Amino acid sequence: MQSVKHQLATIVAEATNVSVADCETWIEYPPNRDLGDLALPCFRFARHLRQSPQQIAETLALRIEQSGLFAEAVATGGFVNIRIHRPQFAKELLETAQTDIEQVLSNRRGTGEIVAIDYSSPNIAKPFGVGHLRSTIIGEALHRMLKADGYRPVGINHLGDWGTQFGKNIVAYLKWGDEATVRANPVRELFALYVRFHQEAQSHPELDEEARMWFKKLEDGDEEAVRLWKWFIEESLKGFAQTYQLLGVSFDHYLGESFYNDKMAAVVDELRSKGLLVESDGAEVVDLSAWDMPPCIIRKSDGATIYATRDLAAAKYRHDILGATKLLYVVGSEQTLHFQQVFKVLELMGDAWATGCTHVSFGMMKYNGERLSTRRGKVVYLEEVLERAVQEARAIIDTKNPDLEDKDRVARQVGVGAVIFNDLKTYRVHDVDFRYEDVLNFDGETGPYVQYTHARCCSVLRKNGEKLGPLNLEDFVTLTDTEWSLIRWLAEANETFERAVDGFDPSILARYVLRVCQAFNRFYHDHPILTADSPTKKRRLAMTEATRNVIRQVLFLLAVESPEAM
Repeated sequence: MQSVKHQLATIVAEATNVSVADCETWIEYPPNRDLGDLALPCFRFARHLRQSPQQIAETLALRIEQSGLFAEAVATGGFVNIRIHRPQFAKELLETAQTDIEQVLSNRRGTGEIVAIDYSSPNIAKPFGVGHLRSTIIGEALHRMLKADGYRPVGINHLGDWGTQFGKNIVAYLKWGDEATVRANPVRELFALYVRFHQEAQSHPELDEEARMWFKKLEDGDEEAVRLWKWFIEESLKGFAQTYQLLGVSFDHYLGESFYNDKMAAVVDELRSKGLLVESDGAEVVDLSAWDMPPCIIRKSDGATIYATRDLAAAKYRHDILGATKLLYVVGSEQTLHFQQVFKVLELMGDAWATGCTHVSFGMMKYNGERLSTRRGKVVYLEEVLERAVQEARAIIDTKNPDLEDKDRVARQVGVGAVIFNDLKTYRVHDVDFRYEDVLNFDGETGPYVQYTHARCCSVLRKNGEKLGPLNLEDFVTLTDTEWSLIRWLAEANETFERAVDGFDPSILARYVLRVCQAFNRFYHDHPILTADSPTKKRRLAMTEATRNVIRQVLFLLAVESPEAM
């Protein structure tokens, strides 16, 4: 659906010879909407047109009114305040929201372009902690958003299944582990052994050398080392799968770090052949001092490759084999320098597609104000967090709506949705502090509040029973200001969606749907729907249906389910 901003921008562009895209960017929503529905500041045109902003505003106001697309355009001190034809606009928006909700939320700009998204990426033999939620759910939301915008996203779980940590895991298991105990609860027992290794190594540093030896055996294909490593992976994936299923998250590929073991030599050879490798203290590095970055280590002094080498190989695989032209890495902000180095090395290698690589960074997850650390054993299991949220949601349902059908299913939808929405409503580069009392609040800016608004819309439509008939222009002549406020919020769905996609930030959509819910609940409390006269009832039911559809689609994009009753 073409936005009203775009329609206005087209008129302004023709009058000023400025691009439609620039004009659309400059159009604002007035902070005081009594002044109008849209505002166009004309200061930006002054240098180009060599006129005062007031003169430009007067000229553009006349052109806008003459177009017949808007009800009013008034020049005021260098601004043009514009009012929309309310009845016609409302009718067209609601008809579109009834028949094709994707038009309200996307112009499908992607045209099939493949985008590889690296997200979640937990470490094998370590717990899936609450700290992993951010990468997992931001990545899943981006996968859904990009698909809705016409791209072909490819979700990749870059599992941490290689490195010296596996030498530690093997040593810990052989010294203190018990097979039956580990099989009964693999990830937690393996993690407990890993924590014990670090505790013991403080007083017995020789353990670190033993761990390095076992990792070297693993690299060399030692039968026992490989057997244990594969077992650790197999058991860990079983545990991860349960958490992913609860979250509603899926991947197109599980490609762990070990997948690239046989692909790194080619990267090293290419770097060497292009004269990019230099020696530094026995190691081979790419000098990035010209870009104010430390050297990117490619091969350590002992000949081992490291994360950067692996990420270079992974990037080439994703572009060359998977066909991706854009590569997204949903990884914490502490890795910003690492990805700056990797992307710069790809660029120096002559890979033009390196400009399509983006580090989608995010802040850390805290739990009741505290930072978590797996190495110190300070971890909160995500599965436990989700299960507790579901239990608490069930308790709330038992209190507030004990006769609700399928309470277990709704409790799962609400509990899991609350945890997800609490993460995604936060601007992604900010830290998130997880507190149960905030997450499950039905009255605040929470997932349950949005889900409850969706269920309220469904309830109204169920009570009405009959299917809505076609809308007529005369149904909208008596629109109230409260109704118009809801219409305007619904109309901002598409541009908000595109801003969220372009910024790789689901929080933009989450904050938007909260505003829609607030506008609908004001409308619901101020106006009768089912008892209104016929034209008014039809209009208000259409508004209710459009609101339901927008909330449902936004929640789907955020990987949150939409209960129809709560």
